[in-house]
Amino acid sequence: MSTLTGGSYPPHLDDAPEKDRLALAIKDWSIANGFAVRPPPAIASNDAGILAMTAPVTLFPSPFPKSCFAEAKAIQTKYNELYARISQDEEYLGGLVKQVAGGDDFIANLWNIHLRVKEEGYVQNLALGLFRSDYMVHQDGDTLQIKQVEFNTIASSFGGLSEKTSLLHKHLAKVEYPLLKEPISRSSLGDLPDNKSAERLAGGLAAAFRAYGKSTLGHPTCVLFIVQDGERNIFDQRHLEYALQSSDTDPIAVFRLPFSQVLNHTSIAPSSPGRQLLYHPPHNPSLTFEVAVAYLRSAYDPSDFPTASSWEARYQLERSAAIVCPTILTHLAGMKKVQQELATPAAHAQDQEPGEQATTAPSALRRFIHDEASYTALHRTFTNIYPLDAITPAGREARRLATDPDACQRYVMKPQREGGGNNFYRSAIPQRLREIPEEHWGSYILMEIITPPPVANTILRNGALEQGGVICELGVYGTCLWDQKTGEVVHNEESGYLLRTKGDQSEEGGVAAGFGSMDSCRLV
Repeated sequence: MSTLTGGSYPPHLDDAPEKDRLALAIKDWSIANGFAVRPPPAIASNDAGILAMTAPVTLFPSPFPKSCFAEAKAIQTKYNELYARISQDEEYLGGLVKQVAGGDDFIANLWNIHLRVKEEGYVQNLALGLFRSDYMVHQDGDTLQIKQVEFNTIASSFGGLSEKTSLLHKHLAKVEYPLLKEPISRSSLGDLPDNKSAERLAGGLAAAFRAYGKSTLGHPTCVLFIVQDGERNIFDQRHLEYALQSSDTDPIAVFRLPFSQVLNHTSIAPSSPGRQLLYHPPHNPSLTFEVAVAYLRSAYDPSDFPTASSWEARYQLERSAAIVCPTILTHLAGMKKVQQELATPAAHAQDQEPGEQATTAPSALRRFIHDEASYTALHRTFTNIYPLDAITPAGREARRLATDPDACQRYVMKPQREGGGNNFYRSAIPQRLREIPEEHWGSYILMEIITPPPVANTILRNGALEQGGVICELGVYGTCLWDQKTGEVVHNEESGYLLRTKGDQSEEGGVAAGFGSMDSCRLV
């Protein structure tokens, strides 16, 4: 079996003083350069003065196949267009919502908000996506190929910190690695690609801000970040804010507002058919800003909606004239059910069973992509994903596999959720299915586990070092602005990358959820 970790790279650090020196260099650079997170409650409670700490990070950039990296970057604009088109297809999304809503109140409530706004009429046709397509390298013999883990359409995080990770590793390569007992020269590391993810994600927000135009009510306009209460990943978001505010001649006004405070500090312009969203800063209520872009870094999980007023807050944003990132329909386009439909060939609906090689074209992908080159490029990145319905042969066979204690070891079961910590792996799948009514199984999808090549690294997390085998997941960002009515794409760019790395014994990979760490690519 091939490995990406060749020779003595990355070095296994046995000498305690050497490990401590490198860890201290990372901690100091991180705080000096904003590569940080708020401390978890267990640490913060010990010392109320701790405001920030180094984000979890690898000591060395991880080896990653150059061809896979290039393929993932090149295909991102095609993925942007695909999900923009899906978000415009209300009929298609509505059909999928019906399939999962019975076992998923969260999805049902999101759809109901869309129906409420549709009944009174949308006043904003522009939609903005700050997307991230996540991949793992799948090893089949000596062949390495990217396979998509998921596509994120809401709160695609770590664009700010991923840019900093690349800069951190380049700094270490120049200053620290040559001083190790087993020195690594900068030239021997090879290709450490540049990463402008914060700048480019901010560019997508700026494109939407410009497209919104000037206020017809005479108010200054702004971008409003809608965030979670007690957000730990605040510095990641701040880097996007700072990029928007960096112009000396035309800085964009940016504000942060917890989702729980939306109804307290925003309002719809009274007596205005345009339904402009007005923001009243709590520190100075006499000021009024018109919200050009409402960027959601929250409202993607049921825990963000503890009360009925939370749903009214999401309704207020959706019905307003602000360009919401994402709209309800774009949020729903990120359902795992959509990913499963795109990846499941048409033959599965009749007679093809899970585990068989796909022999026919995915009908859902053909619905949205007609260009043969784009279709082929997208289709190459799909892995095997199956429904868990009780109607189709594929769904019934997937149910059998999911409940079989041996067969389930090859699969992960996913609900329609964003963020880490929601999935069920291998032997946990049968247990989870026993806990929920069988008629609700269709709200999940069953995905074949991707097998990555072995890689090693050392992770610095909460001040402690973890050394051993790791698994890497590549995310490629994309920004897209389009017209929901006409389908015109106003802005479409690939917008940098994220590499997340976790110990090879961990199933989940979310950094914010406490499983993964930040990393960057050493292309091989």
